[in-house]
Amino acid sequence: MINVQQLLELAKESSLQAGKAILEIYASGDFGIDIKNDQSPLTLADQAAHNIIASRLDETALPLLSEEGKHIPYEERKGWDWYWLVDPLDGTKEFIKRNGEFTVNIALMHTNVPVAGVIYAPYLDILYYGSKETGVYKIENGRQVQLPYNPKKQTLEELRQKESITVVASKSHLNEETKAFMDQFRNASFSSMGSSLKLMLLAEGAADIYPRIAPTMEWDTAAGHAILRSLNKGMYQTDLQTELQYNKEDLLNPSFIAF
Repeated sequence: MINVQQLLELAKESSLQAGKAILEIYASGDFGIDIKNDQSPLTLADQAAHNIIASRLDETALPLLSEEGKHIPYEERKGWDWYWLVDPLDGTKEFIKRNGEFTVNIALMHTNVPVAGVIYAPYLDILYYGSKETGVYKIENGRQVQLPYNPKKQTLEELRQKESITVVASKSHLNEETKAFMDQFRNASFSSMGSSLKLMLLAEGAADIYPRIAPTMEWDTAAGHAILRSLNKGMYQTDLQTELQYNKEDLLNPSFIAF
């Protein structure tokens, strides 16, 4: 029998331990930067965080799909019921730039749906975690607050009718399609943040919508998606009806709109 609350606690502990290892490497200045086949950077911190999380979550006996783990063929993973989906260091570029906006992302998945998530920003020392069963919480400076549940899902039309909205986006992915999307709103102000912290601005109500008209991977979004789902918010494909799908043969996400 799966106990979501118990697994969420283990994921929290794992994220904090991984965050500690990340900060030690961050402070050392020796990142050991390598370039992966997809031309994205890999650091000693990515690998150290993966090893810690994989070791801790191994005691659950659930399969693990991690950005820094071994490649698992679709034929092997397509039948998974419960599994972990992990990005040990989301925002490696932010880590290398030393702007502090990087996170540890851990999602608990059930039948390819993110049901519980943990996002920990080690440098900022902010932890978000939650599920529908437990509610969603933010811990900052030792203070824990529960994030409010959204009783009614907001529609895009309702956002269009608002006098002003805050759009969160990545500075490095602020392309023409994203700008065109923002033009449909009356007074759209722009907020930027690194890694999955963009999704947490939505969770906290500090931003209204996040259009991502650029590639991401499943492990980039799953933990944040779990937290948003637990607050009755969504991450939709560009048809604005179909939620992001997980454990696909190709782990690349399509463009999405979160609100």
